[in-house]
Amino acid sequence: MTQFSWLDYTIFGGYFVVTAAVGLLAGGKQKTLSSYFLADRGVNRYVVAMTVLAALFSGISYLAGPAEVYKNGIGFSLVLMSFFIATPLTAVFLLPHFYQSRYFTAYHFFQERFGLSVRLLASGLFILRVSLWLGAATFAPALALKAVTGLPLTFTILCTGLVSTLYTMKGGMKAVIWTDVLQLIVLFGGQLVIVMVAVGKIHGGFQGVWDAAVAGHKLDISFSIDPRVRVTFWAAMIGGTFLNLVQMATDQVSVQRYLTAGSLKEAQRALWIKLWMFLPVFVVFYGTGLVLYAFYCQHGDPFAAGLITRDDQILPYFVITQLPAGLPGMLIAAIFAASMSTVSAGVNSLTSATMCDFYQTLSHGEALSEEKLVRRARWWTLTYGVLVTAFAFVIAAFEKNLVESVNTIIGLVGGPMVGLFLLGMFTQRADQRGAILGCIAGLAGSLYLATSSTSISFLWFTLIGACVTMAVGRLTSGRSATSSARHQ
Repeated sequence: MTQFSWLDYTIFGGYFVVTAAVGLLAGGKQKTLSSYFLADRGVNRYVVAMTVLAALFSGISYLAGPAEVYKNGIGFSLVLMSFFIATPLTAVFLLPHFYQSRYFTAYHFFQERFGLSVRLLASGLFILRVSLWLGAATFAPALALKAVTGLPLTFTILCTGLVSTLYTMKGGMKAVIWTDVLQLIVLFGGQLVIVMVAVGKIHGGFQGVWDAAVAGHKLDISFSIDPRVRVTFWAAMIGGTFLNLVQMATDQVSVQRYLTAGSLKEAQRALWIKLWMFLPVFVVFYGTGLVLYAFYCQHGDPFAAGLITRDDQILPYFVITQLPAGLPGMLIAAIFAASMSTVSAGVNSLTSATMCDFYQTLSHGEALSEEKLVRRARWWTLTYGVLVTAFAFVIAAFEKNLVESVNTIIGLVGGPMVGLFLLGMFTQRADQRGAILGCIAGLAGSLYLATSSTSISFLWFTLIGACVTMAVGRLTSGRSATSSARHQ
């Protein structure tokens, strides 16, 4: 495979430095936890919308989305269309429950609804799931860079994890937000460049793309109700809604961004803005897979030629072999930096969960100044950055493609989390015992689905985990349980 030119390396290095500088300089001085974790709750609604969208489209999306369409067609892309169901549910029904001035995390809600034990359980599950997910987000650009530049996997994983951790330690949430905005613009622009270059080299242009997609059955959608079919319309829309609720409504990475807005109404408006911003991003990200399929139908499949060995290498292979010198460096750097942005946001959220849900609630006798709390938060940021980097080496051993691996990780723990939130918000009878037993049952059910010989599609894991959690939680709750502890 063609390697980077000196110009590509120069642009790559320069862009990397600019991204790191934005992260280091944007945060300013962080003297309170509100500033460090919530950017003093003064972020503009449009910026909130962009940073929420950036959290959903990371370096993983950049690689795995086009690769999924290239290999399997557009079926999985319907999961993203389920945002039109998940977003109204989040904005109207769920967000008001945990948007409180004294809340720093999504899991504070559980302490007032069920008690401290459930808050700690939910926050602990979040920490477990996101640590694993961030490992995948760190691995994705390292894989791309190894494929197209020859840089060692170890080197690129360490750069992604540790550099993003360092600027997050200094800048907190403000650094996270502004690097998110930068990366979203560059990623979207980069995908447009890839599409336009590829279409220009396809006989028939966009009509050629359409003809190739039809001939290759890439536009086919299964309407089967069989849960064993990998991707169907129903699995994408119903299972996908619950999968998206994990990240939108129960995930501290997203909720922390909502809480940076000045009020509940501003946060809700940001979600609606994000929904419409999402449309062009969705079309370009997944349309790229169809364009690449049409291009290689006419120019020779690199898989058949043995030039690449994994689905996830198709996009970087095109970038390095078809774009003029300089552009590969910028676009590969964009993948790299987008994942840095994702890791920085996740690490900041892991730290906020640890500090606010565990440290501050359990250390009753220790009173520290805000500056000392921020200093402690920075040390936790470093700890999680190292942990996530280590997980990336574990994720590298996965044999499935990135789409399936990442969504399986999200679904395993995310399903019981969605069930726990729905149980607390909409079931008056549920109590602390029921919530804990329901969550344990949901986790057991999800783990069984993932490890047994069952052939149920990974898209149903989240829904099944949520339903088991709610059913067991309600059945095992005491009859006298009420919603009096529930915070309105």
